[in-house]
Amino acid sequence: MTPVTEAPLAVKLTERINRIEPSATMAVVAEADKLRQQGIDVVDFGAGEPHFSTPQHIKDAAIAAIQANFSKYTAVGGTAELRDAIVRRHAADFGSDYRREDSIASVGGKHALFNAIQVLVDHGDEVILPVPYWVSFKDIVRYAGGNCVLLETDEQDGFRVTAEMIERLVTPRTKLIILNSPSNPSGAVMSPEDLANVVRLAAQRGIWVISDECYVYLNYAGKNFSVGSLREYRDRMVVVGSLSKTYAMTGWRLGYALAPAQIVAAMQKLQSQSTSNPTSIIQKAAVAALNGPQQCVEGMRLEYIQLRDHVVKGLRSIPGVKCTLPEGAFYAYPNISAFLGRGGIKTASDLAGNLLRQGHVATVPGEGFGTKGHIRVSYATSVAELDRGLERMRNFLSAL
Repeated sequence: MTPVTEAPLAVKLTERINRIEPSATMAVVAEADKLRQQGIDVVDFGAGEPHFSTPQHIKDAAIAAIQANFSKYTAVGGTAELRDAIVRRHAADFGSDYRREDSIASVGGKHALFNAIQVLVDHGDEVILPVPYWVSFKDIVRYAGGNCVLLETDEQDGFRVTAEMIERLVTPRTKLIILNSPSNPSGAVMSPEDLANVVRLAAQRGIWVISDECYVYLNYAGKNFSVGSLREYRDRMVVVGSLSKTYAMTGWRLGYALAPAQIVAAMQKLQSQSTSNPTSIIQKAAVAALNGPQQCVEGMRLEYIQLRDHVVKGLRSIPGVKCTLPEGAFYAYPNISAFLGRGGIKTASDLAGNLLRQGHVATVPGEGFGTKGHIRVSYATSVAELDRGLERMRNFLSAL
């Protein structure tokens, strides 16, 4: 009897899910993991997370929470203790005056950004997004039904973003400007003056600003600055932060937003229908991070400066590679345009793919960030690992 073969189930997915693409960074992580499972040694310049361990006092707080059976639901937007810790830390570091009701804790900074964009952006709204941009911004806006208006920046000018550049793109449909300083992927840092000018322009034109400040404590260009300190414009902005990069807590998944109470209430309403509260145990750890000693944060920042200088020097020593000096975060964004057209490589995605499969170095291609001639290199690793990866990159590129 001939076996009956069932046809694949035809599934009609929603239009909103078809508008978005998988995260480019997560795709690289998945492909690198596949190679490792085959026994291949991969140098990972793709992962966007600190190589440091979470500080011990933060881990101790989580353990204490478990032992105290602090494992029940909490308020959707986080405990009062955590929200107070968030606003106190921001006030101490940046001079802001947010209140508890102006804060919400979410399951990572990405979750806070997702909630804020879903609350602010409606179908047909325009969102001004400087290039290069973090991979998820564009797709989160698309999921909300918005349209991204891309602001091209000049690599030779350090990818600078100014109010004058943004104003040229403003239309009656402009609803939101997204800022990210220090930048993922370029490491560019906007000056306090440029940030203030953009926020002022937005307020004058009735436009919202979301400031992604997940790397605000990894600034190598000067004093840390948050737009949340600009009190007179606070009613038109959402500040998003994260414990992931600041305290080496990427897998813990705890982020937050500071915004007008009405926006926070709307974000809580959305969050109540998705994740509900962040994990209760992790909230206790976050309180310890925010209220505890901050020397660990500065210690990591100082080491990142050394790693940045090392990787940029190494990249610049490879013939054909150009690399601006990043002023923050923990990424270099080398220009590899000179290699396009060689060895069958047409795009940065081709180059990054071949570098991973043949050279066994994981990087993220620039297309995911809106540029065509770059790859992102994370230097959040040891000097020894940087040297191993740089040598492999040199060998691969020189053979093209």
